Amino acid sequence: MSDAPVLRMESVRKTFGSTVVLRDVGLEVAPHTVTALIGASGSGKSTLLRCANLLEEIDDGAIWLDGEEITDPRVDQDAVRRRIGVVFQAYNLFPHMTVLENVTLAPRRVHGVPRAEAEERARELLGRLGLGGKAEEYPDRLSGGQQQRAAIVRALAVRPRLLLLDEITAALDPELVGEVLAVVRGLKDEGMTMVLATHEMGFAREIADQVCFLDAGAVVERGTAEEVFGNPRQERTRRFLRRVVGTDAGRP
Repeated sequence: MSDAPVLRMESVRKTFGSTVVLRDVGLEVAPHTVTALIGASGSGKSTLLRCANLLEEIDDGAIWLDGEEITDPRVDQDAVRRRIGVVFQAYNLFPHMTVLENVTLAPRRVHGVPRAEAEERARELLGRLGLGGKAEEYPDRLSGGQQQRAAIVRALAVRPRLLLLDEITAALDPELVGEVLAVVRGLKDEGMTMVLATHEMGFAREIADQVCFLDAGAVVERGTAEEVFGNPRQERTRRFLRRVVGTDAGRP
């Protein structure tokens, strides 16, 4: 099992009305690796993540988590979601709760972790992510970067098998992006298995073990970061990289 993919998607198709959002997507994510999803807005990156966490029901295909087909209708979807952490570009912190209360809510209410144990882990994570002094603060007293780090801590507090990150820097001021990306680097160093959708091309090239370029709902190209960014095979990939990185980017 240790060598088996943590996440596997096979021929996944998703439509909204007459619009096809995912077209026969296949994806494998190995343990302790980072997969970066790149592509223009509307290419299907966020929908892919939402399908992986069963927040969206797929129309065809199948998804496996640690070898279990989680799209089987007999599967307990809530139990699946307890094994996957998700961080969205909107922080989604409860404004009437302190940071500590936000972080410990799911471990206590969903996982049945005793309060003292949940708070101990929360404080340890907050300290590691530079928020040790913010446990008793309310979200509106934090900067955008601090709120996003708190959202990451909340996802980590349940000890997820897989962490999904959906454009987590998109809502941040440029000067705050670096502190959030530093957290993701640290998680990679610790061996967290992650799939992230991002517009930060330099960061994707630096951190990703696997890069998937999506266009019109399909995975057009996949490979290592150096393969996709340094020598892309597909013309659509080259055009995208030239547009978002520079005129010489993606040139074979």
